[in-house]
Amino acid sequence: MEAPMEARMESPLENQVDVCIYGATSAGVIAAYTAKKMGKTVMLIEPGGHLGGMTSGGLGYTDIGNKYAITGLSRDFYRRIGKHYGKFEQWTFEPHIAKKYLQQYLDEAGIKVTYQNRVISANKAGAEIKSIVLENSLKPDPKTNQTVSAKVFMDCTYEGDLMAKSGVSYAVGREANSDYNETINGVQLMKGHQLPDGIDPYKIEGKPESGLLWGVSANKLEPNGTGDKKVQAYNYRICLTSDPNNMVPITKPAGYDPTHFELLARLIAKQPERKTLNDYFIWSKMPNNKTDINNRNGFSTDMIGMNYEYPDADYNKREQIIKAHETYTKGLLYFFGHDPRVPAELREAMLKWGYPKDEYTDTGNWSPQLYVREARRMVGSYVMTQANCEGKEVVKDGVGMAAYTMDSHNIQRIVINGMAKNEGNVEIGGFGPYPIAYGSLVPKEKECTNLLVPVCLSATHIAYGSIRMEPVFMVLAQSSAIAAAMAIDSKTSIQKIDVAKLQTQLKANPLVDGATPEILVDNEDTKHVSVKGSWAPVKKGGYGPSFLTTAEDDKNSGSVTFTPEIAKAGAYQIYVYFPKVAKMASEMKLSVKYGSEVKDLTVREKDIVVEGQTSGEWFSLGKFNLPKGNASAVNISSEGASGAVVADAVLFVPDSK
Repeated sequence: MEAPMEARMESPLENQVDVCIYGATSAGVIAAYTAKKMGKTVMLIEPGGHLGGMTSGGLGYTDIGNKYAITGLSRDFYRRIGKHYGKFEQWTFEPHIAKKYLQQYLDEAGIKVTYQNRVISANKAGAEIKSIVLENSLKPDPKTNQTVSAKVFMDCTYEGDLMAKSGVSYAVGREANSDYNETINGVQLMKGHQLPDGIDPYKIEGKPESGLLWGVSANKLEPNGTGDKKVQAYNYRICLTSDPNNMVPITKPAGYDPTHFELLARLIAKQPERKTLNDYFIWSKMPNNKTDINNRNGFSTDMIGMNYEYPDADYNKREQIIKAHETYTKGLLYFFGHDPRVPAELREAMLKWGYPKDEYTDTGNWSPQLYVREARRMVGSYVMTQANCEGKEVVKDGVGMAAYTMDSHNIQRIVINGMAKNEGNVEIGGFGPYPIAYGSLVPKEKECTNLLVPVCLSATHIAYGSIRMEPVFMVLAQSSAIAAAMAIDSKTSIQKIDVAKLQTQLKANPLVDGATPEILVDNEDTKHVSVKGSWAPVKKGGYGPSFLTTAEDDKNSGSVTFTPEIAKAGAYQIYVYFPKVAKMASEMKLSVKYGSEVKDLTVREKDIVVEGQTSGEWFSLGKFNLPKGNASAVNISSEGASGAVVADAVLFVPDSK
């Protein structure tokens, strides 16, 4: 019997794959690469036209927390970036360079992204997604809709649209502290990124009847810890250049409204001593005279309170919110360069910067990616909470780690005691790397059996604030893709895979290519580390949970010896991790034992160059031929040192040349 005409017309637009990944963020790229390397057919769909999400969208000053937490292909990405810039690994980079190396993964795996297609529905049989329907993002038309069938689906977007269309439970906004026995969720009036006292919020100062200034809400301050549906502020991570030969001038954007910056003008007048751009922006320098600019202090790039509708908005409403953020941000830059209420020093400083000609060449030299810090969060099989971040609860099914401060940007700007104040900023850290549960990447089994969610994962607002970092999303995406392959191979639900087997695979084959994995010996690895003399542990600022240090005036020579178990003989590049500490010794004595030979080395403190959002750096000791077994070692000695000597971690990387 002949198929109906409608079915015959649609058949060319039907796709069938093993793994369908929605969202070509950095997580989506790593997930697609991993699934393909696992022998699965893959379709990677991007609702927009941009590859790499925030990683290639301006966030070049990578939020790391602790490099120890970044493993597998995620770490490999920062190594590729490092190679580009002539380093071992690098965590600060230009947007187009990030995009280049994310594209490299796709090219190596033979994956072509399906751009400008967005999900409009998911078809389920019971708890299993059978297929999803996509429409053209630029010209929606039922005639061009595509259907994608897959065994496992993965949502790698910042918004969680596939998750939502699949009927999976999720949260938006802040939980009350009482919901998960937390202390820093819900409403939080703190001092970070706050407006100083005395800034009048009314259009006519001293006259409430004149109405509130733009950006100030009439909401009342709720009690500390109260839950709500409000979302932390979004912004653009701005890439500018100071190179006149690569510069497009910052001009007045269409829709510019100087009244949007009246509160800022009052802030500037209130603090005349603040005359540098760094007083109003986190102005991080990137390679080749570029920036990654982020929000700082009371009024900056965060468009506070203007994104509450975004997580659940339809595509048209989202586009309006994105456009409003773009206009606001470009207007902010223009205001600093041209408004007479801005001190001359600040205006002159801003006019030395412009949009880079060689970035975002297809979107008018402006990032196509709004920094959606948090939208929907799945309520999955396990919910990560503040207790997980602080190490009070430690999951056994960890398939990745996080280490960043529990971080929320401001959520509302309101009137308190007649003054404009920001509410919602939280920055509380001081804990080491902690595991992220596999259960937080999967829905409850009754809701969906074949969807993984490594970006809008299951966590409370405040725990998500620690987890939501680009390198961590990549780690979780790799774990999710391997889990997807395992579920397909064992013909089971994603909730029923063998997580212990997944954990073993992540360690044994971190680059999904069968290559010999590198060997890390951390100071806490008592089986492979021996300590002589008086070395004190320091819990913050190193690689992993801690590092060891001598006192700066310690005259008793001691040493720490790192002895790896070499599984495969061969050439290895050896790196030692040095966290920067106060009054560090100007020179430190090291030795490398490789088989029957020993090489003595001196490391100078001035040669340890730390860049980016981290407190330490890998230092190369060179290439050595290491025999199988435990006949090799690196020794760090405090003998003759004038200052503190540190011993943290040693890395043995198989030489690929």
